[in-house]
Amino acid sequence: MALADRPLALTLGDPAGIGPDITLLAFSARKREAIPPFVLLGDAAVLTARARALGLEVPIGEVGDASEAPALFQEALPVLPVRVAGTVEVGRPGQAAVPAVRTSIERAVDLVRQGAARAVVTNPISKAVLYGSGFAFPGHTEYLAALASAKGRQLHPVMMLASPALKVVPVTIHVALKDVPRLLTSELLLKTIEITAKDLGRYFGLMRPRLAVSGLNPHAGEDGGLGREEIDIIAPAIAAAQGKGLDVTGPHPADTMFHDAARAGYDVAICMYHDQALVPFKTLAFADGVNVTLGLPFVRTSPDHGTAFSLAGTGKANPRSLIEALKLAASMSDHAEGKA
Repeated sequence: MALADRPLALTLGDPAGIGPDITLLAFSARKREAIPPFVLLGDAAVLTARARALGLEVPIGEVGDASEAPALFQEALPVLPVRVAGTVEVGRPGQAAVPAVRTSIERAVDLVRQGAARAVVTNPISKAVLYGSGFAFPGHTEYLAALASAKGRQLHPVMMLASPALKVVPVTIHVALKDVPRLLTSELLLKTIEITAKDLGRYFGLMRPRLAVSGLNPHAGEDGGLGREEIDIIAPAIAAAQGKGLDVTGPHPADTMFHDAARAGYDVAICMYHDQALVPFKTLAFADGVNVTLGLPFVRTSPDHGTAFSLAGTGKANPRSLIEALKLAASMSDHAEGKA
């Protein structure tokens, strides 16, 4: 199937959160925003009820196959049915919805791996709700990697946050801050650098990206005076990456990496832990940031925000990050197919 004939596979997310809201709003903006066709793997009844609550007139059409979505897209929001058990209470997550949340993600992965969809775009999930049902993964990123892994082969997913202002990659992700020094290794950092460089070429057309690596400690350790991680772990990984021909610099003090002049000197900032990367990113790109998973055998993007249960059904949810995630997923898949 030609790339242009394949829709994006958009997952349900937590149906009690703002996923239905932003899906409806993104679809409503399709003509003025030139949004690529997508098919939602979700429950048409949930969308209909949420559209009513928001006062939106959005026609919704169930499809039996993802291939039907592009032709329908200009007239109705295509939905490939994944039924949600029980009653969805807007803003109040419940365990009954968890099977549908997981099935939506799994079917989206299946569609893209079968060539029926061009990329996976995920609506926000509530990790706390999933954990209550025995969900064994820290988050979306790790779950997608497990679904995509071939038997006997473990993938290494890399989370990147992307916007026109900044791209960042945290080396350690959803772990307690106290555990970061223990988890941070030269091998992990080198692998993260390599995957980032490779996929920036594959999906963004940056064949020799400039990667700036932060330190872990204040002032990048002050030559060992404030910690030795920069000397013992980070610098050796940078040297190894440079030895492989990659354009990598650092370790840089994190507090001087994100002003305008510094950002002009690199394409991606690789940081040692979650907030070191996401605090500057969300300061600069809170509304239009996109979560991208590198290191998978397919394109995956997501809005860079959570379920926002307090905003669900109020009309206050901003669809901008989902719109940008849909556009970026299409652009990345174009690059991967050599169409960009």
